[in-house]
Amino acid sequence: MTVTNNIILTHEEIVHKIKRIAYQIYESNVEESDIILAGIDRNGYFLAKKLKTVLKKISPIEPILCKVSIDKRNPRNEIKTSIPVETYKNKSVILIDDVLNSGTTLIYGVKYFLDVPLKQFKTAVLVNRNHKKYPVKADFKGISLSTSLQEHVNIDLDGAVFKAVLE
Repeated sequence: MTVTNNIILTHEEIVHKIKRIAYQIYESNVEESDIILAGIDRNGYFLAKKLKTVLKKISPIEPILCKVSIDKRNPRNEIKTSIPVETYKNKSVILIDDVLNSGTTLIYGVKYFLDVPLKQFKTAVLVNRNHKKYPVKADFKGISLSTSLQEHVNIDLDGAVFKAVLE
């Protein structure tokens, strides 16, 4: 059997979806002076940085970036954030990842933030795959896909040209 790569989101589509998600985040936080964009390390953090750039252009909200480090192979290991707890205490937090597949990474990220009193907590993903093992949902999503368990979504946000590929 030959594996083919199918582009599911082009650079232009990803840029558009990031802008749309940023507007949705702004709409749900219109009363806030600042919000925490907590990106799960690697692509989730890249997506958070892109969202921060757009939010600064479209709103008076000051987005604060936070890198969330989760061991994806063993999410029960200690989770670390790049900013101290006091920075996001009683704030609006958006936990961001590139792909919501089984929900494992996102649910452990949610669990980490449950120990801190927050004003509001939401989640954002670029691709929602609909294969959840855990009852977690994306409040803001770029696209929802029904895929087989054997397929993999690979997202490239690190280079000059973004793309999302179904492998």
